[in-house]
Amino acid sequence: MSYLRKNIADMAGYVPGFQPPDAVSWIKLNTNENPYPPSPQVIQAIQEATGDDLRKYPDAASRAGREAAAELYGYPVDWVIMANGSDELLNNLIRACAGEGEEIAYLHPSYSYYATLAGVQSAQVKTFALMESGEIKDLPERYTGKLFFLTNPNAPLGLRWNVEEVAALADRCDGLLVVDEAYADFAADNCLELVRQKPNVVVTRTLSKSYSLAGMRLGLAIARPEIIAALDKIRDHYNLDRLAQAAIAAALIDQDYFQSCVERICATREWFAAELEKLGYHVIPSSANYLFASPSDRNGKRVYEALYQRKILVRYFNDPALTHGLRISIGTREEMEKIVQALSAIG
Repeated sequence: MSYLRKNIADMAGYVPGFQPPDAVSWIKLNTNENPYPPSPQVIQAIQEATGDDLRKYPDAASRAGREAAAELYGYPVDWVIMANGSDELLNNLIRACAGEGEEIAYLHPSYSYYATLAGVQSAQVKTFALMESGEIKDLPERYTGKLFFLTNPNAPLGLRWNVEEVAALADRCDGLLVVDEAYADFAADNCLELVRQKPNVVVTRTLSKSYSLAGMRLGLAIARPEIIAALDKIRDHYNLDRLAQAAIAAALIDQDYFQSCVERICATREWFAAELEKLGYHVIPSSANYLFASPSDRNGKRVYEALYQRKILVRYFNDPALTHGLRISIGTREEMEKIVQALSAIG
């Protein structure tokens, strides 16, 4: 006898990137973490929030973070919601929009967690093949499902679609187009303005990557007020603790520090891409804080294992569409110089 719902018992769980217990002895380039520390203003805000008020519940509405995001992105506060990582938003969008047996869609390859979240909800999944050129195969003129998730820039390939292309996709969707902009801060543009222009567009963001706050699980969404109100109904009522709320407001306010870190990462990304090409790798132009690159023999596993032996972690995917390459996060310039040396020796 099983006490579990059949879909939960049968489904495979999402497998996150490997986190070594002795992380300090590795060059860790497998989970797209920011190599630089958070803003000093964030650290100060967290320290100031660790007083007597920790015995009290936090602000249920996360007003400080919402106000900071509204000011930064130019939207009214009721168009903004805070979340315990953008994953909470992806989950709640499916819960709010797709009932049992209803369909959601995304590209393959992209963020595989969409499938897990759909499985929990007993929603049906439709995938459309994404080519390394950016072409989407077999996309219908009208997509009639409840949600279409577009990871832009794409994970794990790093390529992106411009605003006009995303707007055209929104016009082809009967349901919501969720533009998952986890890596948009590393790109030349973003789709935030489309939320104002298209009633079916939702943009989600995370502070894990560009703001160096992966350890705090912070995210946000920009959408029409009626969508935000629906998401507000089904979130955990105290979904962000006091420290997280202090951190997100401080991070969004300190734009000078944020821009400095992003510029350093993007400069290192372009340098690293050129070095990989010198070694004979095929590199997809990236608008994120990682590169997807494949060796000349298209044997990603061989290179992954050789790097692993040298205590350098990158991301290898068993997915047949991705086994020819590796996703390599952008670390510090020193870390990337070491991986270039290792790849040169591996051949």
